Amino acid sequence: MSLQKITELLGADADNLLSHSSSTITKESLNQPGPDALDEVFSISNRNPQVLRSLQAIRGHGRLANTGYVSILPVDQGIEHTAGASFAPNPIYFDPENIVKLAIEGGCNAVATTFGGLALMSRKYAHKIPFLVKINHNELMTYPNTFDQVMYGSVDEAWNLGAAAVGATIYYGSEESNRQIVEVAEAFERAHELGMATVLWCYARNSGFKKDGTDYHVAADLTGQANHLGVTIQADIIKQKLPENNGGFTAVSFGKTHPKVYDELTSDNPIDLCRYQVANCYMGRIGLINSGGASSGESDLADAVRTAVINKRAGGMGLISGRKAFQRPMDEGIALLNAIQDVYLTKEIGLA
Repeated sequence: MSLQKITELLGADADNLLSHSSSTITKESLNQPGPDALDEVFSISNRNPQVLRSLQAIRGHGRLANTGYVSILPVDQGIEHTAGASFAPNPIYFDPENIVKLAIEGGCNAVATTFGGLALMSRKYAHKIPFLVKINHNELMTYPNTFDQVMYGSVDEAWNLGAAAVGATIYYGSEESNRQIVEVAEAFERAHELGMATVLWCYARNSGFKKDGTDYHVAADLTGQANHLGVTIQADIIKQKLPENNGGFTAVSFGKTHPKVYDELTSDNPIDLCRYQVANCYMGRIGLINSGGASSGESDLADAVRTAVINKRAGGMGLISGRKAFQRPMDEGIALLNAIQDVYLTKEIGLA
């Protein structure tokens, strides 16, 4: 995809996103994604050589191989959102082999999905694309619905099926978050012992984060702090929703913050809001991947490209996009994944 096509897809936002020069947190202060980022960040860390090899397996695969950027296909929605809600638009993805095929044909760096799905496919595909096993989930069969991430399998079993990495979610702000932090921290320590990389879904979750009609679950300050907690338990990659607003701490009137977070370190530009998320990932030493979000139909391609441009220009490491790709015919899903990757391959789109 050409820069001209990307510009067309951005529409009225093109100038605001492609020409923006950030004056909040400068790009020079960031640890920037690139071919040498793994050596520069993790060669001085406590990660053992097996973890470095797993990280390189992910970074060195697919269309974005060895660029410093990643494109990951995540399909855990069959548990998180129910299989019917997730796969009814395209029932072929009830079969986990098609999930893996989409990731491979789509040029992804890795495929992230459930224990059951990857276990069934391990002998056929574990050596063909890096596996990222999601080890905990929320489920929607409890009535009334509750929201709690619980473990679905062991780190050792993820290693047995050939995974390069494990992924987990923590609902920061929830009543269960302290237990989840301990569980995931212990799981990540074991994963590193076995040589696997770790990826953390850092989600805010509390009904109190919705205030006066505004949803602060996607506020830059709250998601930024969630990221900072995530890197503290040694996640190697952070997954976060793209910020849509700011001022969650002040609106909800809890926790602690500082006026400079809003006056100097962020602005209303979505790139600056995302850069604050990157800053909370140890100034980009730990890569930030933003989620692609739900499928909206015809606008999916433009929405995916927009998210990729914001993430890349903010200093992020890539995108992890699922529903926009698998809730449509496979050839269209491949084209959408390739469009995301093209943003990261377009040299004219640099850090703001």
